[in-house]
Amino acid sequence: MNQNTGGHYVQYGCGICAPTEWENFDASPTLRIQKIPLLGKLVQSRLNVVFPSNVRYGNIVEGLPVQDNFFSGAYCSHTLEHLSYAELPKALNNTYKILREGSIFRCVVPDFEYSANEYIESLNKGNADASVIFMESTLLGVQKRPRGWRSYAEFMWGNSRHLWMWDFLSLSKKLSKAGFTRIRRCSFGDSADQMFKLVEDRGRFEHALAIECVK
Repeated sequence: MNQNTGGHYVQYGCGICAPTEWENFDASPTLRIQKIPLLGKLVQSRLNVVFPSNVRYGNIVEGLPVQDNFFSGAYCSHTLEHLSYAELPKALNNTYKILREGSIFRCVVPDFEYSANEYIESLNKGNADASVIFMESTLLGVQKRPRGWRSYAEFMWGNSRHLWMWDFLSLSKKLSKAGFTRIRRCSFGDSADQMFKLVEDRGRFEHALAIECVK
């Protein structure tokens, strides 16, 4: 598909990037609170992020509340790394299921290979903090245990930590197993389908692994 032909497009883990031409989903607990009648408006000023009104709650691991074989394109950016290893195949299978045959799926995740090479290069230079920098840059590990109910709640439900990291070979293998074909590395703005320009952000492609594939 070279251009939008009136199809439907979906992104999950959208955050506040929610163009009206797309159906936008996020699984943030903050969004769930925001959607509660009355309470959402009362606490909105205290929330760490306020989602656009057209963002719907949806968890790709459990399955989005949409039709199967419906969408002409799907996108997620810096979302899959927040899933556990066991959850990723479920997310990819659910993504595959809601796409029409021939549709494009593009995803962006932190590039584990890039981070690992940076760590080795820093280690070879004798940097004693190489491992610390690696753990901080990949958002792996826990620097401090939560203290107090608020910090514990953020730790348990904030979903900011990375649960698993991927490189091209490992993520391609999972995509192939889900049924996707024509799997390739992609870059910002290089899709033949112009609809992806509405959701992609150049900064999120930096030092990241971006993959395009087809159902």
